Amino acid sequence: MNTKIRKLENFHILLWLLKDICWVTLSKSLGVFMILPTLGLAIYITYIHRQDKTELAHNLSICFWIAANSTWMIGEFYFDDSLRNPSILFFLIGLAIILMYYIPLFFKKKNIEEKSNS
Repeated sequence: MNTKIRKLENFHILLWLLKDICWVTLSKSLGVFMILPTLGLAIYITYIHRQDKTELAHNLSICFWIAANSTWMIGEFYFDDSLRNPSILFFLIGLAIILMYYIPLFFKKKNIEEKSNS
């Protein structure tokens, strides 16, 4: 893996942790502010990996996970925790993306194993 990309991914973890620390410490303004660099870098990393199906699927799921967490956080901060349903939608989209990647791999592996046993 490219060292530059790996450094971006590691920095992204720092941003994500800072956003979530703001959430649990109820630092509303900073927490909401941290959504932009955290999600922005996740989208950029996804764009960099767009040619690799494995990386694309995982990074798209991460983008939706961050969107879900961010929506949930904003709901807790400003909307009496009423944004859980939109959060669930983002989580489900991320899950669907990752399942669309893994389910065909599972069946492909199963078919290869069946052919080799016959």
